[in-house]
Amino acid sequence: MTMTAQPFITVSKSHAVRTGASTVLLGMVFLIGALTVTGCTTMTEKKIARAAVFYPPLPNPPRIQYLTTFSGPNDIVPARSSWLDFLIGKEGSETEAIKKPYGVAVHGGRIYVADTRGGGYAVFDLQHRRFEFVQGAGGGKLPKPINISVDADGNKYVTDTGRDQIVVFDADDHYVRAYGISDEFKPGDAAVDGDRVYLTDLKHQRVQVLDKTSGKTLFKFGEAGSKEGEFLFPTNLAIGYDRHLYVTDTGNFRIQKFTLNGQFVHSFGAIGSGFGQFARPKGVALDRDGRLYVVDAAFQNIQVLSPEGKLLMYFGNPGDDPENMNLPTQVVIDYDNVPYFQAYADPRFRLEYVILVTNQFGASKVNAYGFGRLEGASYDMDGSAPEGVR
Repeated sequence: MTMTAQPFITVSKSHAVRTGASTVLLGMVFLIGALTVTGCTTMTEKKIARAAVFYPPLPNPPRIQYLTTFSGPNDIVPARSSWLDFLIGKEGSETEAIKKPYGVAVHGGRIYVADTRGGGYAVFDLQHRRFEFVQGAGGGKLPKPINISVDADGNKYVTDTGRDQIVVFDADDHYVRAYGISDEFKPGDAAVDGDRVYLTDLKHQRVQVLDKTSGKTLFKFGEAGSKEGEFLFPTNLAIGYDRHLYVTDTGNFRIQKFTLNGQFVHSFGAIGSGFGQFARPKGVALDRDGRLYVVDAAFQNIQVLSPEGKLLMYFGNPGDDPENMNLPTQVVIDYDNVPYFQAYADPRFRLEYVILVTNQFGASKVNAYGFGRLEGASYDMDGSAPEGVR
């Protein structure tokens, strides 16, 4: 389902024509234009309805549905007629579309997307249906923004491998400060917990923990290697609802779990093409029940694991359809904006939370999927699909 809003016309004093005949003529033009805007155009611009895409597919009891995609202004701003664009000019253009995203975050009804080729981050305002692109400049210049995270106060933390720093913007998207001095780290991802900033250090193969106020290193853990607690290109991380830190150890084809003080707890996955194995793991996220969502850029899908590491299901395929993935990198889970996304779901499918996945290539830059239940379908007691359904 696509949410639409009726456009309207506002005539400013600068558009008034003082000659009688011209005023009448202009009034007729406005009347015809208004009828076009509110009538025929909405019919011709309406997207062709597509069958709902579920994972696993029907008649299996589905757990996830593809909902919609965010790639630029046209995916969030209400549609206007070409006549209205001609009259008062276009708001936004294709040049504002996301070029090559990596990281994504959600906070306060807004989706934030780090654009590695755009030199900044995109903002999709779900409530007000607005699009903005924050271009880094001056002290906040972003030559290669990779990941983005948001703290409880709305401050954005952007990891930039072009300047080897974490660049901080406040709730109003103004540059605040940067963490990191020369050769201190090459940040891949960052997450904020209270007064701490956790980051993956791609250069030194470890995780560093900084003081949020001073930027000084509190402690660090890990080193290059393949043993428990060691890393080979730690790329992404997430802090779970269980108050543990999950780190994607990409070069070792696994996810490692630590306490927030850096003690190793458990690892998930190994190299391979089987269930629960990885080829190029990247983003990681957890829901409130402890399920792990792991992006695999090589398989171009997401595997969903139980808290014990058992594969529950996977979803996503390479291709050119809107729901497909094309070199996916990051995944986040959002509970706060379910009412907005419910409008995109099948009427029988009730969402519990939303899953956002970034794709570096293809037309669909940020895909939104919903986790939920289909009315009338039979599910296992733990809420997963029956054993053997993938």
